[in-house]
Amino acid sequence: MTIRLALVALTLMTASRAAAAQTDEIQVYDGALAAPGTFNLTWHNNFTPDGSKTPAFPGALVADKSLNGVPEWAYGVTPWFEAGLYMPLYSIGKRNAQTAVLLDGMKLRLLFAVPRADERRFFYGVNFELSYNAAHWDAQRVTSEIRPIIGWHMQPVDVIINPIVDIAYEGSDNLTFAPASRIAYNFPRAWILAIEEYDDLGSQPTHQLYGVVDHSNKVIEVEAGVGFGLNAASDKLTFKLILSHNLN
Repeated sequence: MTIRLALVALTLMTASRAAAAQTDEIQVYDGALAAPGTFNLTWHNNFTPDGSKTPAFPGALVADKSLNGVPEWAYGVTPWFEAGLYMPLYSIGKRNAQTAVLLDGMKLRLLFAVPRADERRFFYGVNFELSYNAAHWDAQRVTSEIRPIIGWHMQPVDVIINPIVDIAYEGSDNLTFAPASRIAYNFPRAWILAIEEYDDLGSQPTHQLYGVVDHSNKVIEVEAGVGFGLNAASDKLTFKLILSHNLN
């Protein structure tokens, strides 16, 4: 199922910049925060066995058969605020026809959300990210993201929307609307099945649909999924794996 948030006016009012070649994080934010004083490590990985064979811009990493990932270090500051650092972003793939292991940059994150979002029927928040990008990762050295979080826990179904705006700071075409959404069904014993959609409405729009399985226990949270491109500009097949663990 496709979820659309009525922010079309925003896309009509702003110009769209070209999308970056790759992404390190494929996830719909649900407003969950690390408890105050808790350090958390989340390890993101995604692999594209069948993707675009053309660089998104000169010198860019090619999506086809690339592995991208990053450790995400987070700290719960208050019941409504979590700070995070993504470092190092890394890739293994082809650039300029040569296979290489590459460092892609780093990101800072500030996440604000209503306390105990997982216990509320309606929850909300907003995430801010600031990125410094390597030349092969994005055509812009500095970019940022604003990600509102809107969701409903309707027992046993969850509906979550992230109407994301990506921002670049060079040139006139510097805003892209990139919404993400998720519908999930919660089974007993902490198993979840979900459908997620990721869109990028830049100069070359992409649309991807993911089937996702989540499971958590006292030690680790696991999220695994497979994504399918819905149009010619999208990567045809992508796998994602996210592992999360509290360090204290």
